[in-house]
Amino acid sequence: MQGVGFRWWTRSRALELGLVGQARNLRDGRVAVTAEGDRDACEQLLALLRGPDTPGRVTSVAEQWGEPGGAFEGFTEA
Repeated sequence: MQGVGFRWWTRSRALELGLVGQARNLRDGRVAVTAEGDRDACEQLLALLRGPDTPGRVTSVAEQWGEPGGAFEGFTEA
């Protein structure tokens, strides 16, 4: 998914929703997204990630819920 603006797009959507976290490339070409904030906002981000308007080709989105760790300030691309 490199070079198509997916992490930037994800960061923009997350910030619009008031979320903090990160979107980072994994060695195998996948992107890991960690988002913290209001549950409704997190669910909205998931819906956007699964939607037709994401840049690149998203074949699946796996979600995992947990308690916020508070380690993030803003939303970064890594």
